[in-house]
Amino acid sequence: MKSAADDRYATLDAEQLLDTQRAFDSVAADYDGPRGNNALIQRMRVTLWDTVISELPVGSRLIDLGCGTGLDAQEFARRGYHVLATDWSPNMVERTRARAQATSLESRLTAAHVGVQQLDRIEGEFDGIYSNFGPLNCAPDLQAVAAQCARLLRRDGRMVFSVIGRICPWEVAHYATRGRFKRAAVRATRGVTAVGMNGHTIWTRYYLPREFYQAFAEHFALESHRALSLFLPPPYLVDFCQRRPGLSERLGRLDDLLGGMPLLRAMGDHFLIVMRRR
Repeated sequence: MKSAADDRYATLDAEQLLDTQRAFDSVAADYDGPRGNNALIQRMRVTLWDTVISELPVGSRLIDLGCGTGLDAQEFARRGYHVLATDWSPNMVERTRARAQATSLESRLTAAHVGVQQLDRIEGEFDGIYSNFGPLNCAPDLQAVAAQCARLLRRDGRMVFSVIGRICPWEVAHYATRGRFKRAAVRATRGVTAVGMNGHTIWTRYYLPREFYQAFAEHFALESHRALSLFLPPPYLVDFCQRRPGLSERLGRLDDLLGGMPLLRAMGDHFLIVMRRR
């Protein structure tokens, strides 16, 4: 009989991986806009930037897992890091390459069409690995990702991942008050879940921080984790913040002040987790 852990880390099949690839290919052209970079997303993005910078010195060699259109990779390259940006979506990779060329960062930013399930194709030793906005929620085998990250990362290297969380009070309240109880409970699903985007399907999993870390515990020590967008709403509710800027500013301060507290840090739209290579 399968255990809950077996279900949680069971691999996706080839067609599910292609579904996810096609979904992100379909939005690559406009992913720098409200779909992928509104004010709430940018706020979380800056938190990851600040964390990577605090953990790894300028000049470090980084891998970006699930780089999207390269906004994070561009920022780190601009600041003097050397970044290998990877993504399962070829259209996203092309956007990242174009961004590197347009900003004259090609000496510090390279992009490769490599999914998180293909990290065995990467060679070399790196100082840090980061991933923003949930690419690892789509990893077909999270334990295999952990083993490959351990292979690629130097001893005492750091990983900083932004992961879509299992407990998002805003989302539950938003959908439950509209009578959409099935949608309100979607993050409670164990195992792989189908999520629609732009007429396509993304196959994903939701995690608590401790569930996520379990896949990495053999090779990595947990340094810290904190909630992202706990008091603030998820990015798809950005209109709420635009209509209430004063309240949103106060909610953001609560996120910054309390997002790392026990219990609260396991909630939120995403969580940010920092791990160290043993």
